[in-house]
Amino acid sequence: MKRYIDLSVTVDDTTLSPPSTNMRLQVTPHRRGPGFWQVSSVHQSLHTGAHIDSPLHVFKDGITTAEIGLDQVMGEALVVDLSFVGANHAITIDDLERGGADQVKSGDIVLLRTDWTDRMYGTWPDYFTQSPYFPPESAEWLVAKGPKNIGFDFFEEYCARLPDFSSEDFPMHRVILGAGVVIMEGLTNLGALPRRRVDFAAPFYKIAKTEGAPARFFAMVD
Repeated sequence: MKRYIDLSVTVDDTTLSPPSTNMRLQVTPHRRGPGFWQVSSVHQSLHTGAHIDSPLHVFKDGITTAEIGLDQVMGEALVVDLSFVGANHAITIDDLERGGADQVKSGDIVLLRTDWTDRMYGTWPDYFTQSPYFPPESAEWLVAKGPKNIGFDFFEEYCARLPDFSSEDFPMHRVILGAGVVIMEGLTNLGALPRRRVDFAAPFYKIAKTEGAPARFFAMVD
């Protein structure tokens, strides 16, 4: 019998987006009677909590999240164990090899596990400003192995933690999204996966003309 392991962070009205926008999620319940009836509205950055990025995030002519096929967010995932890295660590190619990224195959979904989100999500601003990060040279090495999707359980773009940046300050995103690889952010609980390779899915909200979309990450194991 299959088990489903939730790999998504929970968001609420204390959750912040990255410092680049620093938006707080707002939930407003709307009610009417007689009896109980509720419809909630949400105001948030689409880059809050568990979400995916499309190339439009950093490329003017990039595709939107609504144009990303489901095949890019479903399939076999390889967990790369980087749980040995700490705060403010620049993840190197040596780190990736130590974590098992040499096993990445073309068409894989790659989940980079540091356990940072498990420990620090909700601790603002330290979650963003003290996170391990993923330099562009490490992204280039990983992208060359042919994954279709890369997921992060840490705040991976160094300059995104700074309020004053330009589009050119997102080199890691430009490497990955420029190669047509989906980026997933807001993963958590990767240490609960019983093995390195799992069946994985990340259904997401299909919103036209956007560069990001809320998602629900989960794995299916026997």
